[in-house]
Amino acid sequence: MALVKKLSIALASAGLMTLAVVGEAEALSLKYETSIGRPATFTDGDFPGVPGVITVPQGIGVQDSTQNIFVSNGRGIDRVDVFDQQGNYLRGIGSTGSGPGEFDEPADLRFNPITGDLHVGDVFNSRINVFDAQGNFKMSYGSFGGAVEDRLFFGPGGMDFDAAGNLHVTDFSADIIKVYNSEGEQIRTIGSPGSGPGEFSGPGGLIISENTGRIYVNDQYNGRVQVLDSNGDFLFAFGSTGSELGEFREPIGIDVDEYENIYVADSQNSRVQVFDKDGNFLTTFGEPTRNSFGEIVPPPTPPALGGTTPYGTPIDLSPGKFNWAAGLHYNNDTVYVGDFFQGRIQVLSVERAAKVPEPASILGLGIFGLGASVVKLQKNRQKKKLEMTSV
Repeated sequence: MALVKKLSIALASAGLMTLAVVGEAEALSLKYETSIGRPATFTDGDFPGVPGVITVPQGIGVQDSTQNIFVSNGRGIDRVDVFDQQGNYLRGIGSTGSGPGEFDEPADLRFNPITGDLHVGDVFNSRINVFDAQGNFKMSYGSFGGAVEDRLFFGPGGMDFDAAGNLHVTDFSADIIKVYNSEGEQIRTIGSPGSGPGEFSGPGGLIISENTGRIYVNDQYNGRVQVLDSNGDFLFAFGSTGSELGEFREPIGIDVDEYENIYVADSQNSRVQVFDKDGNFLTTFGEPTRNSFGEIVPPPTPPALGGTTPYGTPIDLSPGKFNWAAGLHYNNDTVYVGDFFQGRIQVLSVERAAKVPEPASILGLGIFGLGASVVKLQKNRQKKKLEMTSV
């Protein structure tokens, strides 16, 4: 919001007063509503595995038929937990292990829009597990890279289905996107390792727009979001490494809404950032937890893999406080955000100042008043050039 106001003031000073109205008409914000799940207390038998307790929630999804919320629950719980819309725990899918329907750190998850099947990344087993709509195991497929030096995560990352039912999955270690057909056969790859256009370094979250077919990918170690067309060809990228607005520190979860606004879980900055379809910053929500002196020390300290606790230090369950923002899912003006090392999902509502005429770019719409002002300004400049030439 601050950037929109500054932009409006700057352009108003140039004589484009109509943009102040544009900024207000296109503005949106995120508001905390509630939380789902909680961290374990480690007292009175309340340990990870107790219904309702969550650890490292990387995958979040809402099932169309039931509107139930599915959450990947890792670090020793190793199952997908199901909650209703009120946050009540319903059941779990899977268990710890390497056998059929078992997990060793479940990651992102998606429902196949054609079959309704649930596909879940199984990190340390290097595969995708598939369950039917009722949670019955069906099959496993895929193979992904292992641990890479100096990288905290590895294996299958973000995933989403295209219109044909093919699943696109980021291979976090191999720095590519793998594409699988409905039979679980790999049919192609997208991208290559590197920092150039269409190249990746630790590709994380991935989402495919239902409106345009565009593929949005969090390029974690390059500190940016890459935007590809439906064929996987590079279109543009936005963002850079840092903590300022519009910058990222290892973004993980990502999703788009019906207006093609892009929601990014900016993990180590412990916030959600929102952009329009062209990568222009719109708003942000959240901040890191604070130490005992009330100081923000980004990034908050994550727990060691295989340590005694799956939670970070400190834990602060106040609304909007994150110890890494990780999994993210948008559904019907609601954003679900994984509070990675605090054991909960923060539920945010999308507050829109005014509806745009149609799903389109926030600042790219043909606002008549702005367009007329720009045309008038261009004509005046051309007129001055002609006068100077004639002299």
